[in-house]
Amino acid sequence: MPESLGAVAPSKSASKSAKSRGPCMSSHFSGALTALITPFRDGMVDEAAFSSLVERQISSGIHGLVPNGTTGEAVTLSTDEQKRVISLCIEVAHGRVPVVAGCGSNDTAKTIELVRYAKTAGADAALVVTPYYNRPHQEGMRAHYLAIADAVELPVILYNVPGRTAVDLLPATVADLARHPNIVGHKDASGLLDRATRQRMDCGADFALLSGDDATAVGFNAQGGRGVISVTANVAPELCARLQECCLAGDYGSALDIDMRLHALHKALFLEPSPSPTKYALSKLGLCVDDVRLPLVPVNAATRAAVDAALKTAGLL
Repeated sequence: MPESLGAVAPSKSASKSAKSRGPCMSSHFSGALTALITPFRDGMVDEAAFSSLVERQISSGIHGLVPNGTTGEAVTLSTDEQKRVISLCIEVAHGRVPVVAGCGSNDTAKTIELVRYAKTAGADAALVVTPYYNRPHQEGMRAHYLAIADAVELPVILYNVPGRTAVDLLPATVADLARHPNIVGHKDASGLLDRATRQRMDCGADFALLSGDDATAVGFNAQGGRGVISVTANVAPELCARLQECCLAGDYGSALDIDMRLHALHKALFLEPSPSPTKYALSKLGLCVDDVRLPLVPVNAATRAAVDAALKTAGLL
């Protein structure tokens, strides 16, 4: 779809200045935020393992937590399980780091229900993925996000991941949505690094521009980003946090040194559909079992070997 089709007229609600968002939201949602797995045991959410994972993240210096997202297998959780995962993360974090609750679905009404729950539970923001399967065009995605932002007074972070949803939230649409005071950031997993610069120019310094791809996060930051919502941080939270702190300080030499340690792990965690490789890696570290829900299955022997090697390269085994 040509980017020119992404230009749409601002709605009444979106016409408010982005400056009305308040004090520097990008500093509140920046650095390394972990896209948490949801551990299972015998088919059920393993709450004890999940709580331990959250504690490990915080003690390792991670800058924020994202439960109930893609990596959390949210699409296979019941609504009650989704709400429980969100509330448990908030309870364990206890205000020590921001919690950005995954609330997206391809149903606007259901998304609004989850965002309302997240606000009641005490989340700091909601991460809302573009509607998958329905394949709305730019105007449909714009209307979806504005309906959510108008319905609930909770900061919303847009989430664009075309490889999973079959739709692409274009920079012009992001810029338009950024005018809404409740829309405070964007997780960009398009893999197109040049978009970061454009979106930083269009959306301003107080817009939380976050990468959705560990392997290119350093480059994304150099082009205008302020952090990453990370899968790798499940496994290596301390290294991922340090890497992002180096980027925020402008020390890209040190950031690259850390990223080279993590490079093999970034790749290995996506050799098979995520989060199966991540759950295997965490099982190797003794942090949970590697149960996933169908249609995902545990990783094969070749992937296990690649993950083992990547863990050693990163100094985690």
